[in-house]
Amino acid sequence: MAPSTEATAARAALRQRLLALLHASDLDGALQAGLMDYAPGDDDGDAPIAETQARLRSAWAARERHRARESRLAGRAAERAARRSATRPAATTSDSPGAQASVAVPPAAGAPGAAGPALPAAAAAALARARARAAGKPAE
Repeated sequence: MAPSTEATAARAALRQRLLALLHASDLDGALQAGLMDYAPGDDDGDAPIAETQARLRSAWAARERHRARESRLAGRAAERAARRSATRPAATTSDSPGAQASVAVPPAAGAPGAAGPALPAAAAAALARARARAAGKPAE
């Protein structure tokens, strides 16, 4: 059954309105007028409508891919932060507020709060010898 004359006239009016809105660069108006619901025909007059629909679909798909990527990256960052906080040494309950638990070497006498990464044993021994020499004490 062929479309009625009223349906054909309504379609033609919608087509003209969409083309006018697109020509005026009023994309929001064209979307509100039913741009994405319009089924373009095979004739060349509908080409601008079909091209705009394709560009919008492509842009919307790219936006969804970007949002999915951002979500994945945020999840990975949260996992990384959780792993980092789980591997950090816990703070000790001492009288000084800045004191932290040290894994390899306790803070040297007179060091203010010595919060930092622990030194390897050889480096800690060399540092202790240097501090002893600087203090004028004989090396042991």
